[in-house]
Order: sequence, then structure tokens, then C-alpha cells
Amino acid sequence: MGLLDGKVAIVTGAGHGVGRGEALELAAEGAKVVVNDLGVSLAGEKTDQRPADQVAEIIRSNGGEAAASFDDVGDFDGAAKLVHQAIETFGRLDILVNNAGILRDKMIFSMTEEDFDSVIRVHLKGTFSTTHHACVYWRSESKAGRQPKAAVINTVSSAGLQGNIGQANYGPAKAGIAALTIITSLEMARYGVRANAVAPGGITRMSGAVLKDRELIEPEEYTSFDRLNPANSAPMVAWLASDEASHVTGQVFRAVGSNIAHYRPWALGDSIDTAGGPAKWNPRDIGPALNAAVFHSRHPGLTLGGG
Repeated sequence: MGLLDGKVAIVTGAGHGVGRGEALELAAEGAKVVVNDLGVSLAGEKTDQRPADQVAEIIRSNGGEAAASFDDVGDFDGAAKLVHQAIETFGRLDILVNNAGILRDKMIFSMTEEDFDSVIRVHLKGTFSTTHHACVYWRSESKAGRQPKAAVINTVSSAGLQGNIGQANYGPAKAGIAALTIITSLEMARYGVRANAVAPGGITRMSGAVLKDRELIEPEEYTSFDRLNPANSAPMVAWLASDEASHVTGQVFRAVGSNIAHYRPWALGDSIDTAGGPAKWNPRDIGPALNAAVFHSRHPGLTLGGG
């Protein structure tokens, strides 16, 4: 018996890396999987490759059920076609794993509008689009008296949660997905839908290209890092998709190698107040108060530029 027996899943960006590992893991746990991959380069340019077919065939050769999808999730209608394909092919939809993405890394002073828009389109809009159409279906099922036990698992990144140089498009997209995850969990709880996010780790086409560009690792070394196998985060996704995690929603996790950690959301830290004084601060009083109460120093040691 698998954790996901009888369930139907969509995994986007499932032709390579993290998404491929997730599709195979969900199938190994009994899910029927729609393997979605547009078949593009890291920068989102069209190629002749159809990796979705290859992953779907691996699932079928292992005794599972799978279908390939080549829809563009960044296109609102394409995302609708993907969701409808899962329902029409397998009769239902229970799990949506949003993983599709591209990279166009540049420093902010070199990044073009198109570099920014294209990454936001695939990552953030793509996650919204598939989630929207899946939620329309699940809400209609709930209203018809067929309460779902559904799960959305989104892919985020430390680049969005902690920041990373050269990713002024990718980081904000991933931060936006984390917020979208929490909002989805709040809005869809009454309809039997949970939403969580995972920040995976591993050397994939995308991260490997970054490491190579920064001369930190050579391509032939990628497979020597067992801890950085991109499929290592897949078991966490499978568990979150299962009914065993029915109490977990609105959460963000980091899953790298053998380590799973829970991200704490943005929270208010130390604060200052005028303590019964005027309702509005004098700007000249803010610095000394913050330095003493928050930075615990008259000079917090922050240096910008060469000053």
C-alpha cells in the first residue's frame, strides 16, 4: 500500500531535476501522475526535447499510470488545459505540485524588463494559474457534496526567503509563491484543500548552471554529491500530499538531503515606541532609539557602498 494509492497528481516542471524526482516519488507511492513539462531550455527557450514523455514512460514501465503534458503553465489557458487533462484522463484531481521554472540570472543593473517578466511569468503566474484552475474544480466538488482531500505543494527557494545575489527576478517570484501558498491555505481550507511549500535543495539543471557560471563546480561532479541529489526532497512532497499530513497547511519547509527544516514566517522582532509621548516620531529620535533597543549598539556596523 502506498501513501497516495487512488490519488491523481499533477507535477509541473517534471521533466528534469526536482520535478522529475517528485513525479517518480508520487508514482512510487501509488499516485497516477500527469507529468507536465514544456520542454524548454533553462532560459525558457523552445527545444525539441520532450522530457515529459520520458518521465511518464519510466512511471509506466514501473507499473504505474502516467500521462505527459506539454502545456505552458505561464499561460492561463494552458494551465486550465493541464488541470482539465488530469480530470479527463484519470477522473479526478487530488494533488497539485507546482515546480515549473526558468532562470535568467543577472545583477539588477543588467537585468532587462523581459528578463524580469519572463521569470515572474513562469514561476509566480504559473503557480497562480494552475492553483486557480485546480481550486475552481475542488470548490465545485465541495459544493456538490464531494468534499475533497486535496493538497497543493509549491516550490519555493532560499533565494526568495533569504535572498541571493543575481536573482532579483527569481527571488521575488519565490517569495511571492510562499505568500500565495499561505493565502491559498486560508481561502481553501473550507473546501478540503491544504497548501504548503517546500524549498528543495540539489544540483539540478538550474542550480548546476549557476554553480558552473560561478566556477564552483564542474558538470562531471554533479552526480558525486548524494546529499545534493534533487530527488532527495521528493519524499517530503509525497508526505505533504498524503492524508497523513491532513493537519498541515499554510507551512513552508526546507528539504535538502537528509535534513528537513520548518521555516518560521516573517515575525515582528524588537520594537520601539514613543512610550506615552507623541503619536508621531521625530525623525531625529528614531536612529538613537533603534540603535539602542533593536541593534543594541549606537553604531550597528552597517556599511553601504564604500562609505
